[in-house]
Amino acid sequence: MSEPNADLTLDCKGMLCPLPVVKVSKAIKEIDVGQTLLLLATDPGSEPDMAAWSKRTGNEIVNQDREGEVFRFWIQRKK
Repeated sequence: MSEPNADLTLDCKGMLCPLPVVKVSKAIKEIDVGQTLLLLATDPGSEPDMAAWSKRTGNEIVNQDREGEVFRFWIQRKK
């Protein structure tokens, strides 16, 4: 499966909860509806945190994977 294109990349490696969620909430406003934000995080809690954030905000995680210790989330702005 090919990786989606990212319009903006947010590097949150080394940050612990709640910083990745706070930074994603701010960064998603910097892109247009329909564009995609790529989040890079190393906090294992980022998986449940981002799932809950996505459900709460309505922005969609269109793909996610893990490369070594780095979790990658492609998030499409929906509104």
